[in-house]
Amino acid sequence: MATTATHYSTIDELGAMLRAGEATPTELTRMCLERLDTVGREHNAVVTLTEERAMREAAQAEAELAAGYDRGPLHGIPYGLKDLVAVPGYPTTWGAVPYKDQTFDDEARVAERLRDAGAILVAKLGMVELAGGMGYNQPNASLTGPGKTPWNAEAWAGGSSSGSGSAVAAGAVAFAIGSETWGSIVTPAAFCGVSGLRPTYGRVSRRGAMALSWTMDKLGPMARSAHDCGLVLHAIAGHDAGDRTSSQRPYVYPAAGERTSGFRFGLLSDATTNVQDDVRANFETSLRVLEEFGAIETVSLPDFPYNEVAGVIIQAELSSLFEELMTGGDVRQLTAPEDRVNGLASLALPAHVYLRALRIRSHIALAMDELTSRFDALVAPTLPIVASPIDQRFDAYFSRANRSPLGGAANLAGLPGIAVPNGFGERGLPTSLSFTGRAWDENSVLAAAKAYQERTGWHRRTPV
Repeated sequence: MATTATHYSTIDELGAMLRAGEATPTELTRMCLERLDTVGREHNAVVTLTEERAMREAAQAEAELAAGYDRGPLHGIPYGLKDLVAVPGYPTTWGAVPYKDQTFDDEARVAERLRDAGAILVAKLGMVELAGGMGYNQPNASLTGPGKTPWNAEAWAGGSSSGSGSAVAAGAVAFAIGSETWGSIVTPAAFCGVSGLRPTYGRVSRRGAMALSWTMDKLGPMARSAHDCGLVLHAIAGHDAGDRTSSQRPYVYPAAGERTSGFRFGLLSDATTNVQDDVRANFETSLRVLEEFGAIETVSLPDFPYNEVAGVIIQAELSSLFEELMTGGDVRQLTAPEDRVNGLASLALPAHVYLRALRIRSHIALAMDELTSRFDALVAPTLPIVASPIDQRFDAYFSRANRSPLGGAANLAGLPGIAVPNGFGERGLPTSLSFTGRAWDENSVLAAAKAYQERTGWHRRTPV
């Protein structure tokens, strides 16, 4: 029989319960639906419960497992999708009022892969409207209201995958799918105290997911641990003929002969510049743990205008994708006032500026590959600050901190990275440690993060 502790069990633990007859997929699914409908909605994490589909998939998983047909570690495990991933029969709102009734007949490839792995979709989860591309400046920029971290109802869950991070942290789903163009997986993972994996660009098909920046968008898992993220990535990775940007490189997790020691870490020289005191203290403690199973070398990022280049590329590409919205009346329905006007500036971005940004980006990719080839992971605080108050504008709150160029660099170069909890800061809010690796080497950052989590217990902490 499932108990309250079951809400915070890992994928492996839930799988063991299912196979030992201690719980059933139907029971787990009902438990998650109930928690989503209560705690999840309290945190503005839920857009739509997919109850009919969930119970159908749960019954199928239950029958298959009882008959000895095992699809793997995700079989019978409930999960949620960020509401920019399409599934038929339910709205896919993109977190925005103008699209609140939007539906699609075709299923996104990532949802197909999870269905084939036996996972059970229980909800479409909240997000920042249009994945934050319009330059929002407040937590309230969402169809469902400001996402709240389960650690403090007065603090933001992070964006743009706010509902995915919050639902996992609240014990409402075992894992969730988020998306990242520039920080949208690792930020809510950090603010919600969970593990969030950004795969290499092209590792996971984006067919059926809203495009914000077609050369930077990535889909990835958010879960209770790095190991859980690896299990989910194994299920969703792979080439898709319907997405020409998806790679044909094979991916298997866990890797054969997975390492537990002997890692090489690159410590960014400015990693703790202008960060909150608690963030700095927790990161320095994390470094002492990393020294137990790896060597640390201080390095600097190559000198490039990372954040400026990333901003230009995103603005240019979103203006192409959302031109009709921005020039029509529907843009006035967006929740955040700044989102109703910010996009107009991107329509005036000169083509030569975009092309110059793409040229600089090619040099960034080469330089970052050279740097990351020397290490299993670059390490830094995921964010310099804990979650912002839900009633405060970002330009006021985040002015206290330094925006690291690593996020821009990693997303421009399409590099994999994972954020994992590493302690708590002011107002009882989580802090986070990030591992950034070389393109296509998710397993190195996963192994490093897993080794860290095996020596610490931060990923086991729960809000209740």
